[in-house]
Amino acid sequence: MVIIVEIKYRITLKNTVRHFITITKHRLIVFKLCCKAGIPWRGLVHDLSKYTPAEFWGSVKYYQGGKRSPIPIQKQVEGFSKVWLHHRSRNKHHIEYWYDKDAPQKAPVIPYKYTVEMICDKLSASKVYLDKEWTNETELKYWREKERNREEVNDQIRKVLDEVFEQVSKEGIDKTITKKNLKNIYDKYCS
Repeated sequence: MVIIVEIKYRITLKNTVRHFITITKHRLIVFKLCCKAGIPWRGLVHDLSKYTPAEFWGSVKYYQGGKRSPIPIQKQVEGFSKVWLHHRSRNKHHIEYWYDKDAPQKAPVIPYKYTVEMICDKLSASKVYLDKEWTNETELKYWREKERNREEVNDQIRKVLDEVFEQVSKEGIDKTITKKNLKNIYDKYCS
């Protein structure tokens, strides 16, 4: 006998507060990393769209306890995610912002400041979601298993991200996320 359990997703006060704390914690880590990387303004304005009604309430409804993004759950339940469509079209640190399947150059080289913000965003997201289970190898493993081979990623940016996450896995965030190091890696592949 198979028992099907239907989960009701709804907006609650508890999830509202917890989601606010989760996204604020994420933004704080991104800000600190962006400061280390020499782009404090990008860290300060990072993900402000998450506080807009279009993103905030959908994320509260599908809140996952701060352990993973609510976006895949919204996609699963509704067939697509209004939150993600809104978010990716307003935040230049997402690969998907730059991807245009109908353009001659489908995935252009992402400008330096947004590439660095993307790196800080990815590291912060995995640190927030995994908390104490996070290790220096976490982002490299996720990147290589889930994201590296997607068509939306420009080959040059793919190499930048690969090298940065490889360095983080071997040397840690503090040695890797510096203005000089990130600029050298970006210029190596994108200049």
